[in-house]
Amino acid sequence: MNAGTGDGGELFVDGIGRGRTERVKTGRGAETDGGTTMFSHAPGSGSPSAAPASAGPGAVGAVGAVGAVGAVGAVGAVGAKAASVPRARPTPRPRPGGVPAGSPSAGRWAKIAQRIVPDDLQPDVLRLELTELGDAFRAYQQRPEPDLAVLAELHDRKARAFAAWAAVTDDESLREEADRAAAAARTTREMNANRLGVPLDGSGPVVERLLTRGQAVHARSVLEHVRVGSPLPEAGARLAVLMLTLRAARAGVGNVTGQDLSGWLQADAERVLQELVDVGWLRLPEDVSADDALTSRPEEPTQVTVPSLLPAEPRPFFFGKVTRARLSGWAQRVVGDRKLRKKKAGAATRLLAVYTAAHSHPDGRLGGAGEDGDGLPLDTVASFCALRPDDVAEHAGLLVTADWLTEADTAGGRLRGRLAERVLPLSGLL
Repeated sequence: MNAGTGDGGELFVDGIGRGRTERVKTGRGAETDGGTTMFSHAPGSGSPSAAPASAGPGAVGAVGAVGAVGAVGAVGAVGAKAASVPRARPTPRPRPGGVPAGSPSAGRWAKIAQRIVPDDLQPDVLRLELTELGDAFRAYQQRPEPDLAVLAELHDRKARAFAAWAAVTDDESLREEADRAAAAARTTREMNANRLGVPLDGSGPVVERLLTRGQAVHARSVLEHVRVGSPLPEAGARLAVLMLTLRAARAGVGNVTGQDLSGWLQADAERVLQELVDVGWLRLPEDVSADDALTSRPEEPTQVTVPSLLPAEPRPFFFGKVTRARLSGWAQRVVGDRKLRKKKAGAATRLLAVYTAAHSHPDGRLGGAGEDGDGLPLDTVASFCALRPDDVAEHAGLLVTADWLTEADTAGGRLRGRLAERVLPLSGLL
């Protein structure tokens, strides 16, 4: 066949035995029994391989009306170099089952995990599950807050769907994807259990914990830092050191109010604060005395400095501002517990409450990380609380009467007991 231009500069094709065709419309394909054939790159579409339909020498030829299906003719002017035409592709057929107009999935292929779900995948229930699952994962990514329980269920569904897809197609890569999804579901459930502080098998009460397991680890590191590094031996000073350390843990400076100090130390607040300043552990602003700090209000707090925690010094802690705030709030909740206040618990008893909360399992049992809940070494507990080991039992008994512990004993040189149910949200999640 021959190609040329008409009187009006129109591109035409001579078909064998059929004469001259109609003007070729840019971007339109020939009608065939299998449906309309579309060009991948229409002239003028911006594709570098596209050429204007009315070009002179080197113009792209059109598809012949007769001859082998899909044959492409390209004839230029005499002596001109022929140019190739991009391959044609069939118009995508509508997916079985269809997609409602206006649906987010309308006008695109169903995808999940960077894989296109075939239109003709059977059974239909599998194809629809993969389609809906892909949309569900994308919707989850748009959530303002994560929900690990929902994410674990999505991974479970993906594992089942990909295993069925692999069985239908005998595709080993799909089986591997199913295995990865099953592993992701297990990991996500473990993360959710750690966050909630419940056993992975789901037994035990579901309690909204104030600290995550990771944050509880940081809390115990702060308690140990205070135990071995407090500049003064008495319980009141140690309690102040703990609370001020948590306020200044990241930058060496923190804000306190008179209400904070009085709540921690009652009538001893001014004396303890001045003693910490005198030994150099704490610095107040130049124009602020201990008495002034006790009168500072929330809208104008006193900024205190702990020199050993300044950034220029070796860092004893490594956690971010969110964790610092959470730890400080956790300790404040313990020290300011309503029933402890009602029992007029002193500094040593409050320190024991902090220590038992930090060193408890999700079910409330006291113990160390590797000791299966078999209590706490009495010497270590006494050292943190500024008590003699023989005096720990008395203060543990006060915690029982304040409904902080359900039981407590110090036999065998260890403090054993269990947090009361109301205290479980403050558990250290060992």
